[in-house]
Amino acid sequence: MADVSSSNIASYLTAAAERAPARVAVLYPRREKAGRVVYRSMTFQQLDEESDRYAHGLAKIGIVRGSRVLMMIPPGIEFLALTFALFKAGAVVILVDPGMGRSNLLHCIGEVEPEALIAVPLVHALKKVYGRPFRHVKVAVTAGRRWFWSGPTLAHVREKVWNRFPLEPVGGSAPAAILFTTGSTGIPKGVLYLHELFDAQIRSIRSHFQITEDDVGMPAFPPFALFCVAMGTTCVLPYMDPTRPAEVDCAEIVRPIGEYRVTYSFGSPAFWNRVGNYCGERGIRLPSVKKIMLAGAPVSGAILQRLREILPAGADSHTPYGATEALPVTSISGSEILSETIRLSNQGEGICVGRPLPGITVKIIRIRDETIPAWDEALVLPPQEIGEIVVKGPVVTREYYKREDQTALAKIRDRDSIWHRMGDAGYLDVDGRLWFCGRKNHRVITAKKILFTVPCEAIFNQHPEVFRSALVGIGPRTNQRPVIVIEPKTGRMPARSEAAGRFAQELLDLGARKELTRDIKDVLFHPAFPVDFRHNAKIIREELALWAEGRIRGSAGSLRPEAQGSKAPWRGKSSQ
Repeated sequence: MADVSSSNIASYLTAAAERAPARVAVLYPRREKAGRVVYRSMTFQQLDEESDRYAHGLAKIGIVRGSRVLMMIPPGIEFLALTFALFKAGAVVILVDPGMGRSNLLHCIGEVEPEALIAVPLVHALKKVYGRPFRHVKVAVTAGRRWFWSGPTLAHVREKVWNRFPLEPVGGSAPAAILFTTGSTGIPKGVLYLHELFDAQIRSIRSHFQITEDDVGMPAFPPFALFCVAMGTTCVLPYMDPTRPAEVDCAEIVRPIGEYRVTYSFGSPAFWNRVGNYCGERGIRLPSVKKIMLAGAPVSGAILQRLREILPAGADSHTPYGATEALPVTSISGSEILSETIRLSNQGEGICVGRPLPGITVKIIRIRDETIPAWDEALVLPPQEIGEIVVKGPVVTREYYKREDQTALAKIRDRDSIWHRMGDAGYLDVDGRLWFCGRKNHRVITAKKILFTVPCEAIFNQHPEVFRSALVGIGPRTNQRPVIVIEPKTGRMPARSEAAGRFAQELLDLGARKELTRDIKDVLFHPAFPVDFRHNAKIIREELALWAEGRIRGSAGSLRPEAQGSKAPWRGKSSQ
């Protein structure tokens, strides 16, 4: 019998298959020729055996322990079976999100130097055109039909006759995967995951959110499907484009939730904002759902309130805090936010992301932009003081792959342990709860004070016609000019200069009521903020800042109506 205490993370799948071979592991969608989406199923035994078939076939073509394997295939049953197959073999799975753009994609691939490639035909074509990033690839497997290249396909690799594949006895400190960050503040970085770190994540998620094998999960973020399976729960893969969660077909999400009685889900705020609004507008409730986890970006009170309205009594939403480098770190329920902390958030106190999970230590240190080679308790700030968030614990990664400079910037050595600098600003309150105030690099340093994005934006977000706002700074880093950029709600973008002027003045008056935002005198309107490719929720502020600087310079800092009022910066004295 498989031992879940085995260091190899694939042992979770084999153990689940031995405990409950007939239990459905995965329900996955297929679109028929008639256009209807149907779901097929695979039991834990079948999935375990399917991964064995692939593991044997991959071993025959040279993919073995330590092989770095770039896998770029759509999330689905093949993705799950292949990932566990590679874990079983002790190979290192490289996951690169295609939504990061061609330039970043090629850079990241070249950096990790994959030795094998398992990918859809389009990636193989990319390999032919841009050969250098793929120069170390010795084995290339096509997921689908080959075009104009040789090599095996997945159909050729998959063994027809099943034989048990023996788990490679890797240690907990052995590399399991390289996962890339979203790159919201620069080129995406490859985060090295060890088998023991995956194990710690599974245990933490399962324990904190009280997930049992009777649960049914729907992961709207593809990698989380691996956690669903590893926890022994049935996984319903949603029919969606994972790179566009904000544009999901809500009907194809709601239907399987009801049909297969999904009990928990993990997705971005953008995903659940769309699904929540769809349900609310049609009076649809989700009676089977007990918990919804939202992560990837700050979650608004409006989203949490809508989820409360469509979930049954006793169910709740949760907003775990973390990053690719450390997840999960803290968590807080939607009910606690709506009943208590949102009032403070709306007043510019930041967003409460909850208390540290068991085994996790969170501290706040003085903000520094340079490396911190060794831990020093003198760095630590007292409660209620905003600084840089650092975390330590079993879910904290130790390094970026081949990014020694970035590892040095993000990690602080503390004897045998590592503190990860989250890159976020925040503070701990007197009750030990963590409050998030925005990315450290996004703080705006004016001649008078330092402004943090989340607290300032909360003030302007109170306007009933604002969908979201973004604080950006333009000019010299130590003497920046703060600009608030507004994305109005649908249908509320001012089309004429007079309307834009009135809207802007209302916002300036709103800001003038708070000491925090009183010095912000520039308002810009933007039709649709640039957002990250993974969650469609994180605002790409660097891009927005360049856009804002162009508008401000174009008007020489004065009120200058243009053809579209939405393009003009508005300055003026508040009436307060």
